[in-house]
Amino acid sequence: MGFEQWKDQISNFECIDVRHLQGNFFPGLQKRACGLSKGSGLTIIQTFEPLPLYAPMEALGFEHFAKQVGADEFHIYFYRVQETETAEMAPFRPLALLNYPMIDERLGQIAVDFWDLTWNDQKRTLPYEMRLLLSLTNAVGAGRMRQATRELVKAYIHGLDSAALDDVFELLAWNQGIGYFSSEIGPSQLFQAYKLIKTREKSGKQRSEIQQELMEKFGEKNPEVKVQ
Repeated sequence: MGFEQWKDQISNFECIDVRHLQGNFFPGLQKRACGLSKGSGLTIIQTFEPLPLYAPMEALGFEHFAKQVGADEFHIYFYRVQETETAEMAPFRPLALLNYPMIDERLGQIAVDFWDLTWNDQKRTLPYEMRLLLSLTNAVGAGRMRQATRELVKAYIHGLDSAALDDVFELLAWNQGIGYFSSEIGPSQLFQAYKLIKTREKSGKQRSEIQQELMEKFGEKNPEVKVQ
C-alpha cells in the first residue's frame, strides 16, 4: 500500500516507547503485533532507527515508515496490511545490537548502521550465503562458536546446499588442525547443528522440517547460541 495510503491513521496507533529499555524487547513487541488485526498499527519510539526490526515485522504482514523527530528520537509506524505468523522462522535477529545504546545512544545508531551496511547494502558483491559462510569460518577462527552456529543455521534456512557445509568443515579441519577440530569443533553446537542437517537429510526429511528443527534446537532459546 505505502505510507500515503494509511498515514492519516497513525494517530490511532498504539504507541510503544522502547527508549532506555534494557535487553530484548522484541518478544513483547511481537506478541502485541500478532494481536493486531489487518488495518491497524503500532508506533515505536526509539533513540535510533531500529533497522533489525523491519524484516521480522514485514514477515508478520506490516509495512513501516520511519521519521526522525529529534537528535535521538525516531518514530517508526508499523501498519498491518495482512495477517501472518511467520516471524518465528526468521533465523536470528541481531539482538546483540540492543546492548549498545546502554553504553551510548549514538553507539547504538552506529552499530545498527554498520550491521545494515554489511548485510543489507545492495552494493555487496558476494552472495548472501557466501558472506554467511565467511562469517562462520571467521567466527570459528576467533573461537566464537555461538556466532558460527547462528551463521550456519541462517545459511541453511536461506537455501544453502548442505554439500557446501561439507566443504566448509573439511576446510576447517585442514586449516585449524585435527586436534583443534576434534577437541573444539566436534563437540560444539556448531557441529551438532551440521550433524542434524546431514542425518535428517539422509533419513529423507523435508527441508522445511529440518529448518524447523534447527530453529527449535539451535534458536534463541538455546543458551549456547543466543546473544542475550
